[in-house]
Amino acid sequence: MRRFSTLLATAAVAMLISVSAQAQITMKASHQFPGGKGDVRDDMVQMIAKDVAAANVGLTIQVYPGASLFKPNDQWNAMVNGQLDITLFPLDYASGKVPAFSATLMPGLIRSQERAKRINNSQFMKDMRAEIEKHGAIVLSDAWFAGGMAAKGGCIVKPDDMKGRKFRAAGPTFAGMWEAAGASIVSPPSNEIYNAFQSGVVNGTDTSLGTLQSMRLYEVTDCLTAPGNNALWFMYEPVLMSKKSFDKLNKQQQDAVIAAGKKAQAYYEGKAEAVNQESIKAFQDHKVKVVTLSDADYQAWLEMAKKSSYAKFAKDVPSGQKLIDEALAVK
Repeated sequence: MRRFSTLLATAAVAMLISVSAQAQITMKASHQFPGGKGDVRDDMVQMIAKDVAAANVGLTIQVYPGASLFKPNDQWNAMVNGQLDITLFPLDYASGKVPAFSATLMPGLIRSQERAKRINNSQFMKDMRAEIEKHGAIVLSDAWFAGGMAAKGGCIVKPDDMKGRKFRAAGPTFAGMWEAAGASIVSPPSNEIYNAFQSGVVNGTDTSLGTLQSMRLYEVTDCLTAPGNNALWFMYEPVLMSKKSFDKLNKQQQDAVIAAGKKAQAYYEGKAEAVNQESIKAFQDHKVKVVTLSDADYQAWLEMAKKSSYAKFAKDVPSGQKLIDEALAVK
């Protein structure tokens, strides 16, 4: 009898182990940013993986940083097709497939890191998240990254400062505004911007502060227009999850992923200003002049954007004007 009980107990343990093994799911998270080098975007994804593992719900997330699994522009398709489960992704990269996504890299719409937090709770972001979901993904963490303009041969503060410049733009919405202000748009790949400054192919560019720093553009420029309270440049780079992947999870696993995403967002929002200042300091340490836009400068750029980027976006995207109005309505 005792032997029978032992056999039963052993069988029960074996069954539990088998069920547990079956329930263990491994998912892939990919992004293009450096891993293990203190990039806050990698930190966010690693934090989600760690928190999900700690929740002990039978789910493991394997992180592939530095575009080691998918090329940057391939991540959106891979995710909505279910080949990739999670990504931290600059949403504007997918604007060729979903034109409304261009609103997330639009001159002057966000304005400051503080306003970015308020915009996350706005109708603009409700509509944007609905658009993301309609196309096969859900948002785990909202994240807006500040940027600026780095230039050689004078600072970029007013629209007149763009006249005659050879400028490398981050995306079509900015290119439209810079062109309207009198710049010629040049398009070297991002990994060649440093050399393009050295050789005189470009004498100005706009991108995120993190990228300006990691590319060491403080070595080849003499002025940085930093975000301050009147930033023109903000880019939405959320942590996204494939809807197909999310729907495969049980309720406990879904709850763990959502909770981890919210925690990663709070972590970034708490660090955003310090991350910005660290990049700005790198320019100051290399004796690059750092300026910010006054309220009047910002308004002048906004008028320029309304006539160029905003007008084109409103014409090309059915919900374009509505999205712009909703974003600008956030105080």
